[in-house]
Amino acid sequence: MGRRSRGRRLQQQQRPEDAEDGAEGGGKRGEAGWEGGYPEIVKENKLFEHYYQELKIVPEGEWGQFMDALREPLPATLRITGYKSHAKEILHCLKNKYFKELEDLEVDGQKVEVPQPLSWYPEELAWHTNLSRKILRKSPQLEKFHQFLVSETESGNISRQEAVSMIPPLLLNVRPHHKILDMCAAPGSKTTQLIEMLHADMNVPFPEGFVIANDVDNKRCYLLVHQAKRLSSPCIMVVNHDASSIPRLQIDVDGRKEILFYDRILCDVPCSGDGTMRKNIDVWKKWTTLNSLQLHGLQLRIATRGAEQLAEGGRMVYSTCSLNPIEDEAVIASLLEKSEGALELADVSNELPGLKWMPGITQWKVMTKDGQWFTDWDAVPHSRHTQIRPTMFPPKDPEKLQAMHLERCLRILPHHQNTGGFFVAVLVKKSSMPWNKRQPKLQGKSAETRESTQLSPADPTEAKPTDPSKLESPSFTGTGDTEIAHATEDLENNGSKKDGVCGPPPSKKMKLFGFKEDPFVFIPEDDPLFPPIEKFYALDPSFPRMNLLTRTTEGKKRQLYMVSKELRNVLLNNSEKMKVINTGIKVWCRNNSGEEFDCAFRLAQEGIYTLYPFINSRIITVSMEDVKILLTQENPFFRKLSSETYSQAKDLAKGSIVLKYEPDSANPDALQCPIVLCGWRGKASIRTFVPKNERLHYLRMMGLEVLGEKKKEGVILTNESAASTGQPDNEVTEGQRAGEPNSPDAEEANSPDVTAGCDPAGVHPPR
Repeated sequence: MGRRSRGRRLQQQQRPEDAEDGAEGGGKRGEAGWEGGYPEIVKENKLFEHYYQELKIVPEGEWGQFMDALREPLPATLRITGYKSHAKEILHCLKNKYFKELEDLEVDGQKVEVPQPLSWYPEELAWHTNLSRKILRKSPQLEKFHQFLVSETESGNISRQEAVSMIPPLLLNVRPHHKILDMCAAPGSKTTQLIEMLHADMNVPFPEGFVIANDVDNKRCYLLVHQAKRLSSPCIMVVNHDASSIPRLQIDVDGRKEILFYDRILCDVPCSGDGTMRKNIDVWKKWTTLNSLQLHGLQLRIATRGAEQLAEGGRMVYSTCSLNPIEDEAVIASLLEKSEGALELADVSNELPGLKWMPGITQWKVMTKDGQWFTDWDAVPHSRHTQIRPTMFPPKDPEKLQAMHLERCLRILPHHQNTGGFFVAVLVKKSSMPWNKRQPKLQGKSAETRESTQLSPADPTEAKPTDPSKLESPSFTGTGDTEIAHATEDLENNGSKKDGVCGPPPSKKMKLFGFKEDPFVFIPEDDPLFPPIEKFYALDPSFPRMNLLTRTTEGKKRQLYMVSKELRNVLLNNSEKMKVINTGIKVWCRNNSGEEFDCAFRLAQEGIYTLYPFINSRIITVSMEDVKILLTQENPFFRKLSSETYSQAKDLAKGSIVLKYEPDSANPDALQCPIVLCGWRGKASIRTFVPKNERLHYLRMMGLEVLGEKKKEGVILTNESAASTGQPDNEVTEGQRAGEPNSPDAEEANSPDVTAGCDPAGVHPPR
């Protein structure tokens, strides 16, 4: 087995952080051990204790607290996701309703601890509690809180994410114009944090930056797609590559092909995971130093590949959920040494006030799985050279070691703030890597944060490595960046691919693992499909129509997607070398009977917040009472809505509409974030096309408690509707009487799943 295939296997297998994002239980086991009568795992490992006591990573006098914390279940933590105004409304709802109901509550004789904010996470958007999953699921007193958590998690407004896992994206210090690479991204909670940071300003539908999220495991990429889709961003692309050899991409800059370098890179590498013992209790009996020794080389190759693709002035965060210096400081020290001053560790000690951490260590030893210690490479016998490598030891030169500032690394210990164990290092690129002599520099366009990249003059004689596994050698021969760019340009100009079509790479160049993806086909400027859409919705002249794409080259186009212009640039210039799993958000869907109306395409809720700023027609402003009616009844007649709403709707032709709620600042008790919904104007009624969980989310934000659903009538019961004396009208078939499609969402659900791995638009059509 070759080094690269072995590395790919290790990346797929060594992922103990799988349970980190979404469930802290780590699988089928409860905190007390196996369910179903299997023996409880004893939380003891003498070799583990001997190893870490010898390395002195825990301060003197704290060893007992450290081990006691590791044996305790990990607290549940949640993060409020989404964009700022919506996140603040969820936070308001949590604090003033659900958390208050938990005060003075006891379950099975145990006092329920009211969730507390993580002191170091900005704006109180992350919380932790001692409530276990078992208690949440089985206690009637907590049923409403549990339903709230489940529903909001499914709709993407809350993420069940381990506390320490939230740290790396925060330390990347992302700005909306940054080009970001997440090298080992699945299952995707850190990726969603990065997307949120790109969309810091909700008034900008297309930030200049983007996130390319990569994972080596094809199946895990679909989990990543599902997580990212919740945020409905046109600035995310999911790709499937071995991170240690992820292709160098190129983009078109004023007609020239230039290499893409990233402003920010998240390098959260596969690791042995001994920092996850509190949730992955298998680690107690399986722990051995062999895992770290096997993973060190892969981790170093991934980090090196990341450093190569980082722009000068850019920032890369390296992180593991391991406490082992072989996977932590040893990788950083080796990377710094081979960079010859191109990289340096950033001092981030003041960037997360309230976070407790230990500085990185500067001296460590290497231990084999049978307990034999080595203090330096010279002492390692030849028979051990395949298992132990020179990069695993600290540098011998004291001056060189001191200049590295390894104490700037952060090690999070479980007993300090009741978390998992974690390691993070922040690297800044000062100049190009020794084997990459030329590099674009980040230049400030303004005194604040605006940065752009420019390529320095090409030197065709300079070389770059073709295999990151050979990067331990200081000198290489290979193909220069300029030659690569010209070679690819020539290939494209030979007519080997159609204009605007970005399919999967041909099998001759890259073996495809897993499913073969549909192509990404950009809509041509002269496509007759677009003018009726443009006219029907009175789209603004600034609408970026060139960014529209579909996933089929033949037959009727059923769904239209949208990406940012920067991702369009990446897609069009790299289809020969990149396996794209998914990108773009759905903005329009074809109605089966759409030809009966002025426009064959209706709006999709998934992309409405991106599309809305460009729509100048078919917008109805609704009140909060109207929103409640529209979200709880399937086909409310005009007479049920306010006179203001009726006056706006009466003269509109039948078809897709936008329903917009604007918050009233004079009424602080009302919902204070804007809402944009997709709807359908029928003959005498209006209906909304909103996924069920999103409906429930908005109703909760408006203070309504959802009690249930009457499927026959298509009615969602709330505390208000249950208290009213009137019964729901049996008028939900009005759409059918009008000869309209009964449920465009139902049509969509029967159409091919164009975003494999997640629900089609996440739609649960109202019955």
